[in-house]
Amino acid sequence: MAGVAVSPEILKWAARRARKEDSIHLQFKNWSKWISKETQPTLKQLEHVSKATATPLGFFFLTKPPIEKLPIPHYRTMGNSQTNGPSPDLIETVQTMERRQQWMRDYLVHRGNQPLDFVGKAAKGVDERLIASAIRKKLGLSNGWASSCSTWQEALRMLLQRIESIGILVVVNGVVGNNTHRKLDVAEFRGFVLVDEYAPLVFVNGSDGKAAQMFSLAHELAHVWYGASAIFDLQKLHPADDEMERACNAVAAEFLVPEKELTGMWSAFTGSTELFQLAARHFKVSELVVARRSLDLRLISKDEFFDFYERRLVIEAQGSQSSAGGNFYATQNYRVGRRFAEAVIKATLEGKILYREAYSLTGLKGKTFTEYAARLGLGEGV
Repeated sequence: MAGVAVSPEILKWAARRARKEDSIHLQFKNWSKWISKETQPTLKQLEHVSKATATPLGFFFLTKPPIEKLPIPHYRTMGNSQTNGPSPDLIETVQTMERRQQWMRDYLVHRGNQPLDFVGKAAKGVDERLIASAIRKKLGLSNGWASSCSTWQEALRMLLQRIESIGILVVVNGVVGNNTHRKLDVAEFRGFVLVDEYAPLVFVNGSDGKAAQMFSLAHELAHVWYGASAIFDLQKLHPADDEMERACNAVAAEFLVPEKELTGMWSAFTGSTELFQLAARHFKVSELVVARRSLDLRLISKDEFFDFYERRLVIEAQGSQSSAGGNFYATQNYRVGRRFAEAVIKATLEGKILYREAYSLTGLKGKTFTEYAARLGLGEGV
């Protein structure tokens, strides 16, 4: 079978883009020959490379690699020089969320909804305590709200529900769509925000530990209030060297671990070896979040924080299961987002969109879509 004249530069770029430059030769025994132009891949082989690297097939017919850019800023704690560019997993996830957000915006506008009054409401330079208080008030949460929850899982569920209830689309997913073979990399991003006055969307990387997801959510809420879209990684819970990222981190920290409450506990339990644990149980956040907040408030030194961080990181990594449980349909409430799913299903039932569009928007097809609709109490006529 005739080979396809594909540029070695394109092949190497596709492997590098997929973070497989050191392993792709194990999948394709003729890889080195293709790179040296000793032989050429057949179209069928090229299709397999396309799938293995999550690279659109058309890209392999270009003379040089395209420059791919994300539609929103990607703030890296260690700087953008630490990456070869966005991974195909991140690109595809952002693009999927953009399509969902645009559909939801059009749906809400058509139904006569008004813009949300809190998007972009916070001004730069305003005390983070005031912004954190405003967010709690909008969500209907009182001071010390998390302490009333028995576990951090319960606190996380409550926060997710409250966020959706005020009109924000929420997605928590640790893989690309429902593809469990394409796990999202926490080192690349912990979450992102797509700001819109009708349908703001927050995405949390579900591969992260659930206690750490609380901080990502709070950080994203701050972005919505400031009206600033962004992708972030928050390595070691430290923001990128950017004014907006620092402001969002400060608001998130105050939202989850109010200064007044933590300093009060600090005075009461000074000298206790379980201080971080006690505070984490009270605020329903990761012990690392408490440690980071203690550092920001100068209750501990940098050396103390990093020593604790390195010791605790191993323990918390063991609890970083990304699933929302063993039930596939329960998981879709997070991967698709309940509010978004209900809107799509209702539009389908009303005949405003075709089933194929609903399948494309939700990533659910046929009987799976029907069953999920039924579980949401919207199954009649689907």
